[in-house]
Formats: sequence, structure tokens, C-alpha cells
Amino acid sequence: MYYDALKTFIAVVEEQNFTRAAEKLSISQPSVSVHVKNLEMEFQTQLFIRSPKTLKITPSGEILYDRAKQMVQIYENTKRDIYEQQHTIKGNLNIAASFTIGEYIIPPLLVDLYNEYPNLNFTVTIGNTNEVVKLVQLFHADIGLIEGNTEEKDVIVKPFMEDELTIIAPPTHPLKDKKKLLIDDLQNETWISREPGSGTREYVEHVIRTNGLQVNDLITISSNQGVKETVINGLGISALSTCTVKRELEQGDLIEIKPLRENLRRKFSYVLSPISDEKKLISIFLKALEVKYI
Repeated sequence: MYYDALKTFIAVVEEQNFTRAAEKLSISQPSVSVHVKNLEMEFQTQLFIRSPKTLKITPSGEILYDRAKQMVQIYENTKRDIYEQQHTIKGNLNIAASFTIGEYIIPPLLVDLYNEYPNLNFTVTIGNTNEVVKLVQLFHADIGLIEGNTEEKDVIVKPFMEDELTIIAPPTHPLKDKKKLLIDDLQNETWISREPGSGTREYVEHVIRTNGLQVNDLITISSNQGVKETVINGLGISALSTCTVKRELEQGDLIEIKPLRENLRRKFSYVLSPISDEKKLISIFLKALEVKYI
């Protein structure tokens, strides 16, 4: 098992120096050199180009660095899984979630889990759908929760709840009092939307495209709150998950534009690496998710 050698190699790449890597790992510099040499013998390739002043990683080294990070993470996950199997439910579950889910769906779920498993800790990273999937692929997250779609083939994707979107506008919008509003009444509007890679952006573009809507302008803002504030201030309209705009609608800061016969619904899904599917902490999380939302 080359676990120690791989950890040492990762440290050398990230520190770009054998001495600093040794200090970081609290081992001797000759030990660092031996670990790197063993890996070069194992893979029959040169991993670094050394000179008196520089240390440059080779193309082979770049490949090994990406895989080494994954292998070390898999090893650490395995140690944790064995520990969890033999002890009480505790540890840290790394969750990645897209913005709407991370800000509005996850918090009440974590409260339920914490009340039932007080020794279980959570780390939640929030990003857009593409970022969440990447975190799962790199094993930086045990599970991801997304509001968009992904075409990646090396992850498991399963829907867990249905979400409704609301088209929002400022209270002064000309369509405020229009009766029998149709989707075609939204021609030539300025739309405020999330960034590319966001599931909400993907759905907004789907609504615009499938209904043949002409867009006056499409303004991108990379947060739900930023989108809401921009609409409140009268720059345009948007479509966001209903749970994110409920308070502003109740307070009258925003109004809902609801075209007849339009049902704006989508699926929220969870994303797993195939090798993480049977992990105990993930199973506990998915069971709680099912109880709360499915």
C-alpha cells in the first residue's frame, strides 16, 4: 500500500518543495525523496523535473496528482466507514448543495438530524449545480443535492422532491392587474437570472426557449438574494423557487406573475459517487431526507 508515499507526493506538489513538504508532514527530507522515488519506480515514470532553484511537475505527475487525491480520500473514507460500523453514529458528513436547496431545504433537515444524532457533525458547501457535481466527483463531498440536471456518467442521480417556481416582478410592474395573463404577455421583458451552471438558470432558459419568448435583456446575478433585490428595485422579472420568495411575496415587496395554464415545476435530486452509495452516514441522511420531503 503506497498510502504514505501518495500523501508525501501530494504534499510535494502542493508545497512545490521537498523541504517544506517534509516539514508539513513532520518527516525527514530523505524520507520524502524515498517516497517519491518509490512512486517513480512503481509507475516507471519521472514525476518531477528538478533543478537547483525549481521543482516542476511532469505531465505524468499531473495525472498521478489528481488520482492520488482521490485514492487518499477513498482510503480516509474507508477508515471512517469501518470506524462508524464498529462505533456509535458519529463523524462528519460533507454535504454539497445548490443555492436554493442549501439555503432553504437543508437547514430544517439538519435540525432533525442533529436532534436524533447529536454526535453527528455536518459540513455544508453551497454552490451551483455544476460545482456540486464536481465536488462529489472529486470526493470532496459525500453527497450532493442539486436543482438542475447533469450529464455526468460517473455519478448516481436520483430525484427526491418536486419544486415549484414562481415568476416574480416588482409591485409596479405593468402586468400587475392584467386579467387572464398568458405566457406570451412576457415578450420583450428584461430577465434577472442566476449564473450559467445554476439549475435555476437552466430552468429559466428552458421557459424562455420553449415558449418562444423574446428577451429584452438577460442580466446574470450569482445569488438568489441578489436576484430578488434586483427585481424588487424594478430592473426586470425573474423565476425563482417558490420557497425562496415566499416572505417577499407576503410582505408585498414582490408580486407573482402567473400565466394561465403554466405549471412551472422541476425535480430536486441527490448525487452520489457509486462507491459511496452504501456508506452508513449517507444512508442515515437519505432516510431523513425521505421522511422530510419524499
